[in-house]
Amino acid sequence: QVQLVESGGGLVQAGGSLRLSCAASGRTFSSDDMGWYRQAPGKEREFVAAISWSGGSTYYADSVKGRFTISRDNAKNTVYLQMNSLKPEDTAIYYCNAVDIAGMPASPPRYLEVWGQGTLVTVSS
Repeated sequence: QVQLVESGGGLVQAGGSLRLSCAASGRTFSSDDMGWYRQAPGKEREFVAAISWSGGSTYYADSVKGRFTISRDNAKNTVYLQMNSLKPEDTAIYYCNAVDIAGMPASPPRYLEVWGQGTLVTVSS
């Protein structure tokens, strides 16, 4: 059974930083492109960042470009999201997933697995 477990969320002041982790189990994700999404209260889930299976290509939503960095450690089957210069509008539940980035950057990635529980990020002003 595939399981994606996100962690690292918390409460942080505006301008602060957090590092999210996504640990995958059930199968290896080293050959999968991976992505981060978020869902703010009352809003739909949106794409945040994606990384190719090799780590050689990365993509970001305009709203986080220059502030967030996605990375991966295939030996640990883990994907990370370093979030700097956080803003109150970054407040959301953050999720990771295996994705298909074939159409990027023109088209958003297609997610491939069942969503995990996510990790809550709250940014206070």
